[in-house]
Amino acid sequence: MEAKKNPEADLERRKSSFMLIGLLTALAVTLVAFEWTAFEEKLSEMGKLQLDLLEEEVIPPSATPPPPPPPPPAPTTVIEIVEDDQKVEEVEQIDNEVEEDTKVEKVERQEEEVEVEQIFTIVEEMPSFPGGEPELFKYLGKAIKYPQMAQESGISGVVYVTFVVDKDGKIRDAKVLRGIGGGCDEEAIRVVKAMPAWKPGKQRGKAVTVQYNLPIRFTLK
Repeated sequence: MEAKKNPEADLERRKSSFMLIGLLTALAVTLVAFEWTAFEEKLSEMGKLQLDLLEEEVIPPSATPPPPPPPPPAPTTVIEIVEDDQKVEEVEQIDNEVEEDTKVEKVERQEEEVEVEQIFTIVEEMPSFPGGEPELFKYLGKAIKYPQMAQESGISGVVYVTFVVDKDGKIRDAKVLRGIGGGCDEEAIRVVKAMPAWKPGKQRGKAVTVQYNLPIRFTLK
């Protein structure tokens, strides 16, 4: 009677499985062998230090500047030798000496005399308006025009004017000594400058220039 094998113990059935496992194992061992070699090479390379030696660049020394050129030689003085036979021209000498017979012309300078005008304040005969004071008052009463500003502001009073009566009786240099404003000062100067020529003042019978002060009254009516 033949003994029958257990189907699970039959190795022929598992032959293909064993072959596949063997191939996989051989492939894995091969891969591990390759990886191990590459890792050792990398480790060996990591232990080495590579130094790239660079040659130092040699800098040539700077060229020294050339020395400055020497200064030009000083001009030589040429001495001209005159022979004994050569005649030297004589320089005429000017005689500056004054002899007794020499006549010196005298130049007389005529100095211009500047006459300074003298202005008097008090003289023997004071200047006067033509016709005297009554005619002066009449002239002022007719000539004066009361300023509108003074009228509106109620300004009145006396304006003191000073002026010069020259030798010809003409009026000049009129100025206000003391004014009241409101246009009265300007009106007083205008009236004085418009006056006719006065009778000039006299000192020792001679007409002179006199400084004259005149009060002009402005009164509101």
